[in-house]
Amino acid sequence: MFIGLDLGTSGVKALLMDEHQVILGSATSGLSVARPHSGWSEQNPLDWINATRNTIAELAQNHDLGSVSGIGLSGQMHGATLLDKSDQVLRPCMLWNDTRAHQEAAELDGVPSFRTQTGNIVFPGFTAPKALWVRNHEPDLFKKTAKVLLPKDYLRLWLTGEHVSDMSDAAGTSWFNTGARDWSDELLSATDLSRQHMPDLVEGSEVSGYLRADLAQELGLPTGIPVAGGGGDNAASAVGAGVVSPGQAFLSLGTSGVLFAANDGYAPDADTALHTFCHALPDRWHQMGVILSAADAINWYANLVNNDPSVLTAELGPSQAPGRAMFLPYLGGERTPHNDAKVRGALIGLEHATDRAAGTRAVLEGVAFALADSLIAMKATGTELKDIIAIGGGARSQAWVQIIANVFDMPVHIPQDGDFGAAFGAARLGMLAAGDAKEDDATPPKISHTIEPEVSLVAAFAESHERYKATYRALRDLS
Repeated sequence: MFIGLDLGTSGVKALLMDEHQVILGSATSGLSVARPHSGWSEQNPLDWINATRNTIAELAQNHDLGSVSGIGLSGQMHGATLLDKSDQVLRPCMLWNDTRAHQEAAELDGVPSFRTQTGNIVFPGFTAPKALWVRNHEPDLFKKTAKVLLPKDYLRLWLTGEHVSDMSDAAGTSWFNTGARDWSDELLSATDLSRQHMPDLVEGSEVSGYLRADLAQELGLPTGIPVAGGGGDNAASAVGAGVVSPGQAFLSLGTSGVLFAANDGYAPDADTALHTFCHALPDRWHQMGVILSAADAINWYANLVNNDPSVLTAELGPSQAPGRAMFLPYLGGERTPHNDAKVRGALIGLEHATDRAAGTRAVLEGVAFALADSLIAMKATGTELKDIIAIGGGARSQAWVQIIANVFDMPVHIPQDGDFGAAFGAARLGMLAAGDAKEDDATPPKISHTIEPEVSLVAAFAESHERYKATYRALRDLS
């Protein structure tokens, strides 16, 4: 058996899979996010360890873990976990959606070698500008920093005692030469750090270390089982969804929204604000458009109207053309395609006829329009997609996926019941690291059904998308 551990923003998930890639069970332990100031988003790394302990313990209640042969890791990207020389955490981890370092990001992005070597804009949520923020605002802590680890790699340190990262996650730090798949000494030096502050590197399907004996005994796992390099959450999700070859793509409707396309070569275009990162498998890369609020947006609206998101989406009824109400989902800034940390969301076009359902539609449409901006950016680089697989919690909403199919003017495939997300991809990477699988075994899931675009509504959604883009241009300096 194989365990996939996914360290998400809202919780840690442990998934148990057998050698036939059949999911035997899973467990989740929740996490909270601290937001002490506007634009800040933090977690205590020790909470990740406690949550992981809880999930593995829950698996052990229902399964004998004595035949587990490998562990794979996945996690939220970009977080800055600062450790001292004794591997003690120096401060709360600044998460992927923390935008306080927007000035530092702009400073680094103004140095041409950052885009040239990383293939990406230096976004405020990336790791390097956060380290620079600590240097500027918490200099005593910065001087004590001996290692900077990404969130899942802190879990790896606990599991194995090793400081290691994988290529896909490291590519989101702004310290990484993405084409060469290695740290950049020049970029590290620009933030007063060096290679010694970084973890070692392995491919996602390679062994990064072995489970510590004392921890194995505590968790009821075999001693010395390999822990795979793993991947950033979206690269691991791609492995889980079988999106590993050119032309394959998935759309993830989680806390954030992601449009992910696999590539067999490195072809960056930073000006589009797309992310071009290494894949979790060797000699493969991917493009990714990211919006910061997807399910987060409908959760925000549900809290506003004091209801449950599933109730709100279920009451919508048949599809219809977009109404006058329009929502910009920039609740904490935006990445693709705007790279705008300061912009905030808006709900406009309200009138007497605007009711709760109209607001729900506007929120779902706004997220779909934001994701379509990433599709347009990908097309500008020459990436052609004919269809996509939808995963994540939001993909359970038929109404939302239908809106996306109409906005994208593209078929959207819904996998059969099962978990094909990051934890499943991590388990697959654990299986590869253990030598019990080949890369070709990362196959797409069986499809339950396909949602086609509604031809009669495509033009109306395209027209509304143009209004959406004009609304951003009109409001970006007012929010």
